[in-house]
Amino acid sequence: MVRSFVVKVPASSANIGPGYDVLGVGLALFLELNVSIDPTQAHLTKDDPNNCLLSYSEDSEGFDSVPLRSDANLITRTALYVMRCNNIRAFPSGTKIHVTNPIPLGRGLGSSGAAVVAGVMLGNEIGQLGFSKQRMLDYCLMIERHPDNITAAMMGGFCGSFLRDLTPQELERREIPLAEVLPEPTGGEDTGLVPPLPPTDIGRHVKYNWNPKIKCIAIIPQFELSTADSRGVLPKAYTTQDLVFNLQRLAVLTNALTLDPPNANLIYPAMQDRVHQPYRKILIPGLTDILQSVTPSTYPGLLGICLSGAGPTILALATENFEDIAQEIINTFDRNNVECTWKLLELAHDGATVEQY
Repeated sequence: MVRSFVVKVPASSANIGPGYDVLGVGLALFLELNVSIDPTQAHLTKDDPNNCLLSYSEDSEGFDSVPLRSDANLITRTALYVMRCNNIRAFPSGTKIHVTNPIPLGRGLGSSGAAVVAGVMLGNEIGQLGFSKQRMLDYCLMIERHPDNITAAMMGGFCGSFLRDLTPQELERREIPLAEVLPEPTGGEDTGLVPPLPPTDIGRHVKYNWNPKIKCIAIIPQFELSTADSRGVLPKAYTTQDLVFNLQRLAVLTNALTLDPPNANLIYPAMQDRVHQPYRKILIPGLTDILQSVTPSTYPGLLGICLSGAGPTILALATENFEDIAQEIINTFDRNNVECTWKLLELAHDGATVEQY
């Protein structure tokens, strides 16, 4: 029997303002998998070790560099991990997956998180496992240990999240099965033919309300910045003063973004941060100028501005004057010899979805 379905997963922006490793928003820029399973097409998938013909649209980000073998591509390796946890070794014969990916790679818009969520959704659908989103989140968090991007991509909207403390019994299952997902040596321990099932409810989250008048402007520099490099510049310890600074603003921001009308005098100062942005300015030319010079007093309609994820993308929240705000940030980057593009994005309130056709 022929089966066909589409998996759609939104981009995400994490570390919103003071919400380092806590807050994330799903953005309406979607990684899309068009999947068909047709046993009569098995001859097309025989060259892949797991019966999968993988292709990307020519306008996809990373079209020329993304691996197409199912045991090397992050999306399909993640799907294989989910399936192997549930005693399914490979894709059904004749599985074709065509990927369209407009999410910029390595720019702080959750490209790897979207790939992991897409892979888990794909594995669940291929295996007809019937998992809830909460259970699929467990699988995601076994691979991607930062819940802010993952939760926003899976659940959608404006989310706060954390990883719960695992019990001693759960900690014994330390082989987070990256070896089933990433090529060695990145993957760590080989978990064997049947990886351990993820513990239940690893991540906890809440979805906040969001005033629909608030739009997201993503200004995207044309260079990649790895999360590892961006984390590498952060200190190992913080002062009490800096932590209290962020906690105070975090408590205000999560409610301020729900209020109508949006109040720039509340939101803008509540989006200030002392935990990661001051340290990452050395990696992103022009960041300091942007955070200091683009304000609601100079650009009416602007509500707040922050680094998106680990960067280098800048996220600005606004209700109007979107192009003027974006152009000012682009001009500042240009003075620092960095080219940019920009996108005006709504929130993706439904998160990741699967549609049969």
